[in-house]
Amino acid sequence: MSYAETPAGPGTPPGGLDDALLKVLFAQSAVGLLVLDPQLRLVRANSLVEGVGTEEYIGLRFTEAFRLDDPDGSEQLLKRVLAGEGPVRDHLVRGRLRHIPGDRIFLVSAYRLDGPDGPDGPVLGLLSAVVDVTERERARDRETALAAVRDAVGGSLDVAATCRAFIDALVPGFADLAVIEVVDEVLRGADPPVGPLPPDTPLRRAASGRCEAVERDEVIRGHPVGGTRRLPPRTPYALAAADLRPRLVPLTAETPWLDADPDGSRALAETGAHTLIVVPLTLRGAVLGLVSLYRCGAAEPFDEEDVSLAGTAATRAALAIDNARRYEREHVIASTVQRRLLPQAERHQAAVETAHVLLPGRDSGCWFDTIALSGARTALVVGGVAGEGLQSAIAMGQLRTVIQALAGLDLEPEEVLARLKETADRLAHERAALPPSDSLHGEPLRAGCVYGVYDPFTRTCTVARAGHPAPLIVGPDGRAVPLDAPEGPGLFDTDSALFAPATVTLEEGSVLAFCSAELLADERAEERITRTLAHPGRSLQQLGDDIVYALPDDTRSAGAALLLARTGTVSEHRVATWDLAQDRTTPATARLLVRDRLQGWGLDEDTVDSTELIVSELVTNAVRYGTPPLRLRLLLDTTLTCEVHDGSTASPHLRHARTVDEGGRGLFIVSSLAAHWGARHGPDGKVLWTEQDLPHGGTQ
Repeated sequence: MSYAETPAGPGTPPGGLDDALLKVLFAQSAVGLLVLDPQLRLVRANSLVEGVGTEEYIGLRFTEAFRLDDPDGSEQLLKRVLAGEGPVRDHLVRGRLRHIPGDRIFLVSAYRLDGPDGPDGPVLGLLSAVVDVTERERARDRETALAAVRDAVGGSLDVAATCRAFIDALVPGFADLAVIEVVDEVLRGADPPVGPLPPDTPLRRAASGRCEAVERDEVIRGHPVGGTRRLPPRTPYALAAADLRPRLVPLTAETPWLDADPDGSRALAETGAHTLIVVPLTLRGAVLGLVSLYRCGAAEPFDEEDVSLAGTAATRAALAIDNARRYEREHVIASTVQRRLLPQAERHQAAVETAHVLLPGRDSGCWFDTIALSGARTALVVGGVAGEGLQSAIAMGQLRTVIQALAGLDLEPEEVLARLKETADRLAHERAALPPSDSLHGEPLRAGCVYGVYDPFTRTCTVARAGHPAPLIVGPDGRAVPLDAPEGPGLFDTDSALFAPATVTLEEGSVLAFCSAELLADERAEERITRTLAHPGRSLQQLGDDIVYALPDDTRSAGAALLLARTGTVSEHRVATWDLAQDRTTPATARLLVRDRLQGWGLDEDTVDSTELIVSELVTNAVRYGTPPLRLRLLLDTTLTCEVHDGSTASPHLRHARTVDEGGRGLFIVSSLAAHWGARHGPDGKVLWTEQDLPHGGTQ
């Protein structure tokens, strides 16, 4: 750059040494120098201030010569220097020069010029050093934008949140408008297509943003966030998706390809966009989407350095989007597995009405169950395996299968959980034995479960829990029913403490809410749920929906399970109970009583004959080997249940008698005639029971 000097003005120091020093200073200075008179008019300038050190600028005010964005603020700053408040050093200002397009950034320092009398005499003007730091600041802005992308992008495993963070990192610091579009199937977890991207591939707008200087947040190219489109052919967007190379595109009214995209042409005209960078989102040759960045109005146009930054930022975004996509796919698989492992419909129970709500979310390890037990009892279960993904869903399925098998053994709730914990311990040991290279090696398992059994004949509910919240209970009058169920250790905890049950007697029509831990996360959750349940006129499904409506948003995103049960009793017309004598004639008496009752219920003759034989064998066994009291009970529902109670705790065993044996075939006959049979024990003896399927699902 040549060093030019403007003619001396009225404020130039007189000749001699001062004049020589001034000439050398203006000619050799490495920064732009300006001399301003007390009215802040330009008196002299060297040519380092490009475009200002010319004749036409002499006499202009400082703010007119540089056309500053904030002229009033800069002028007040210079006036304070004139007033003797001290110099200004390295003050950044933004403006424009007449002969150089675009915004410029200047670093300004100003010093007061005192006359021969010093600070007490008249002020001659100001000496200002001006350095054009536009490129330095732009480089710094690029680094800042790239650092913002690194900090903001990648912290979420949600594709939409990742795209939103990417846009927020670039607007407004780097671009005035930004749009990120993702291949539609990628948003649902599918593998991205290998480039080049087929022209008919639908892209879904995942996020967009604008700066405040843009008047309208136009749905650029005519598509809102969440909408889909196919790339118009013969446009930079289609070309970038085809050859996977970024494009720097100036935008003018004469740009030819805008004719192929009329919606985009109209939107760009309304926003005043003048430069476009379009970058494909690629990763290992696969195409995930497209990024479009715009600068509008008076903003400096993009240059090749900006294209390089956009490419680096897009690579970071593509990696984060692909990670989120992989997580989304695993989440979809885990959610599908979870759904298949849970009950597919509400199950009919003899004296309990149930309903459930399963909230989808990150947690794929929560489960619920209702299990019909002998004697018209019902087991109510809710549990959860902590964590996300397929492995949590698999562990949940294993625990649920085990608890169903244990429930069929007619064990007490605390015994069920104790044996379930033994299974959980074995699963934990198996995981710990995995090779170190396995991703699950060393990953801890955590799970909890609450197990309750409701008996409609005693109207009691017995509950035991393993590292899980106790159920909430509301009586038919709307008041909360306390349940002091001690909390046992979690299923995978190393704690070997025993599980302790709690039993509560309930009024008919009471509602129990078995909730996964996520539903009780905040301190007001219990009050909120019990208040919602205090509406006896609403159905259980409506109550479950009301509980969900009142949940905080973060609970809904985590996923949860809710099981509701309304207690009832068995109709006396479907139950028959007899106290029998401990006598050898009792089996015959029992057969007569059973035949009379079953015929009164209108059951078919085959069922009556089979039941007579079952009751005869069970009563004979109780008379021969049991102790008083002896009681027989029939229960008619969708199946026919026979129960024989005696005071002995010894259980009979199924034997296969030899051909020459005269006995030992009783339980074998029973097991052949009944669909299910078993024994359960209590504090006052045992009960042998059978269930028979009925031809038409029972009587009404």
